[in-house]
Order: sequence, then structure tokens, then C-alpha cells
Amino acid sequence: MAFPAGFGWGASTAAYQVEGGWDADGKGPSVWDTFTHQGGERVFKNQTGDVACGSYTLWEEDLKCIKQLGLTHYRFSLSWSRLLPDGTTGFINQKGIDYYNKIIDDLLANGVMPIVTLYHFDLPQALENKGGWVSEAIVESFDKYARFCFSTFGDRVKQWITINEPNIFALLAYDLGIFPPGIPHIGTGGYQAAHNLIKAHARSWHSYNSLFRREQKGMVSLAIFAPWVEPADPNSVSDQEAAKRAIAFSLDFFAKPIFTDGDYPEVVKSQIAFMSKKQGYPSSRLPEFTEEEKRMIKGTADFFALNYYTTCLVKYQENKKGELGFLQDVEIEIFPDPSWISLGWIYVVPWGIRKLLKYIKDTYNNPVIYITENGFSQGDPASLDDTQRWEYFRQTFQELFKAIQLDKVNLKIYCAWTLLDNFEWNYGYSKRFGLFHVDFEDPARPRVPYTSAKEYAKIIQNNGLEEHL
Repeated sequence: MAFPAGFGWGASTAAYQVEGGWDADGKGPSVWDTFTHQGGERVFKNQTGDVACGSYTLWEEDLKCIKQLGLTHYRFSLSWSRLLPDGTTGFINQKGIDYYNKIIDDLLANGVMPIVTLYHFDLPQALENKGGWVSEAIVESFDKYARFCFSTFGDRVKQWITINEPNIFALLAYDLGIFPPGIPHIGTGGYQAAHNLIKAHARSWHSYNSLFRREQKGMVSLAIFAPWVEPADPNSVSDQEAAKRAIAFSLDFFAKPIFTDGDYPEVVKSQIAFMSKKQGYPSSRLPEFTEEEKRMIKGTADFFALNYYTTCLVKYQENKKGELGFLQDVEIEIFPDPSWISLGWIYVVPWGIRKLLKYIKDTYNNPVIYITENGFSQGDPASLDDTQRWEYFRQTFQELFKAIQLDKVNLKIYCAWTLLDNFEWNYGYSKRFGLFHVDFEDPARPRVPYTSAKEYAKIIQNNGLEEHL
């Protein structure tokens, strides 16, 4: 099963999850610094990313891992508050620039293409204090930060992700309050944040397009998290409709405005408006884009970046009482098939990725697709011989091969989540997604390859699986 010539094989990380050095060399605090330092059992065992994998001082060790795998691409994120401690260009932290310059230059010197994410959940605390993503002012702040990054690193970086998983982030941070700032605004905060995230992405794409593209010749997109969704009862019309709504509220919520026409899916607008009215709101809890904003948002992505982990079943669940909440707006209940293997919130459903890729191809005019994250977690402690986990990866690659060969999906790059075991947000260090094991008890944070890393290296070397379809 040889993949197309020039297919990209990568791995991904994110700044707060691996870097540590939370206050080193002039870095300003991010919301995750504040949130984890407040304690309160919101993160597993009150763990923090203060040191994490120590990548701020151990980049050379990460580079060894990247070379050992033979990656063609490495996706990492920039810490906004490491570069701009208060979130603005009023003060620029040169030590932060130096750190990322070294990463980029070392990657290129070793024939590895950097894919750089501007924002992976770690807002400078100074900007959260001014309202964060629920405030309209963030759009301008993000655009200025993006321009700063394009002008500083864009001579060498040709693949940019503006925002990681804005759909999940808006919900966890500003609706449910599970992520910092940790204050729930059920039914309203998530939509407000999502609205600003879309505008911020679009503005920064236009900045790249008008100010940098001609000279730098790079590409800009955003990474959308999406599960595949199947109706619980395939013969039930209400479950079929529920499955369509689930995809509209997860993937299409961001993809349709950005890739198609600048506006939310009709079913999303009608569901939220209907529920809002039922609940006595004077207008919909989902803000509206002006016609000018729709024109600004439409067509602001150069490829489709997807983070896929799992599949779920949905069935229709009428919101009779008019309760506030995201799932209540979608009017669905989500659950796994009992036969699926569970790894915490991830159920192992490799065929789901093929169906999702086909859906994106058919819905969004056959775009170039990058899988910017996909992976499987292990508990802690984890065995270095993770043959079972490797089997899940292998099955996933078989499905990707079918998507390319049989469904003619235009998939160009696959990035595994993640290079190293790291700080897994609210799970702390209890979930291990790494291709390399990290010992968080050892101050030197040694990186040791799992069996998966050695097997992935073979896949990369062969540009595919050795067996036939």
C-alpha cells in the first residue's frame, strides 16, 4: 500500500503541552498558567505545564526524535505570550523569537517542513483580562499577532494554521468553563467566542493574503476538530436527521462559513433561533454575521486541516423543556457502539476517518486535506511495547489509503498526535498520546520511543504499508 509520491508524514505538538519554561526569559503568563496555578482539582491531580516535557530547553532532544522517525513535517504551535508577553506588539520578547527561529531553522536544515499553529488554546492572560475571545476586541489583537508572526517567521514557514480546533475550544473554554477562564456561560459563551474566532481567522487570512502571500508564497488554514457521526438507528429518519445536525454543529459550523459562503449552516441558525425563542430570548443566542462580514469570511482557507480522533452514534433527543446547552440545541444524545474499544473519550473507529474524509471531499469541493492530528492515548503507566496501539494506527493508515485510492480524496499530509507524551489539558499527564515516552518524574525528561515510533518510522521510510489492499 504505497501512498502517493511526496505524501507528507508528520507529528504534532502544542506549546503549552510540551514547552515548560512558563515564566522563563521574559515569557508572559497565559490563561493556562493562571488556571493551573489556581488549583481546585480542575486538572488531574492539580498538575501544571510549568515544566511539561521541558521542550523550551530540550529542543535538541525533540529534534532527535523527529529525525529518528524520519518525519517530513513537524507541526508545533507558537506561545503567543512567549513572543508578546502582554499579547500586544508593545513589547516584543526577543528570547521567544530566538527559540522559535532555532526550531524552524533546525527543522529546515534537516529537511523537515514546519507547520506552524499561531494559537493552540493558550491566550495571553493580559488579553483574557480584557474579555478574551468573547470580546470583539480580540479580532484586532489576533490579527496584529498573526501579522507579527507572518513577518517574523514567514520567510521560512510556508504552512500556517491560525487557530487549533476553534469549535472545541469555544465550547470548552467559554460555554462549559472546563478550559480557562473556567467560568461557564452555558448556551451563550461558546457561540459568542466561535463568532469571534471565525472573524479573527478570516482577518488574519486576509492579512496574509494582501501583505505576505506574494513574497512568501505560503498557505493558511485553521484546524477543525470533527468526529464522524452515524445514526444510532440507520432506519430511523429522526436519527438520520440527528446525525446530519451533529455534523452541521461540529464540522460545518466552522467549515461552511470559511470554505463555502461566509455563513453558518441553515440548520444551525434555525435550531438555535428556535430554542432561543422558546427560552424567551429576544433574539437568537447565535450572533449574526453582517453581509460585509460574510464576504470577508468566505474563502479564507488554502487547504482543509482536520483533527480526527473518534466516531460516535447519535439519536434524536427532543429538548422538550427548552434546556440551555449545546447538545440541547442540537437535540441529540451521543454514545458509542458497545462493540467499539474505548480509550477514555476516544473510541477506536478507524473506518470513521475514511467516511469523514469522503464527506469533506463531497461537501467542500474536493479540497486539499491535511490531517493535522490523529492519535490514540494510553493510560499511565504505559508499556513501551504498545503493539495494540500500533494496530489502531495501522488500521487508520489502511483507511487513509482507501480514501486516497478508492474515494479519490486529495489527502496530502498526515500528522500523528503527538510526538511526545505531554500535558493533556484537564487530564494532566494521565493520558499518554506520544510516539515517544517521557518520564515526568525524571528532571531530565528522557524521551524513549514506543514500539509505535519504530513502526511509524518504517511506514515513513516505505511511504506506506507493506501489505496490499
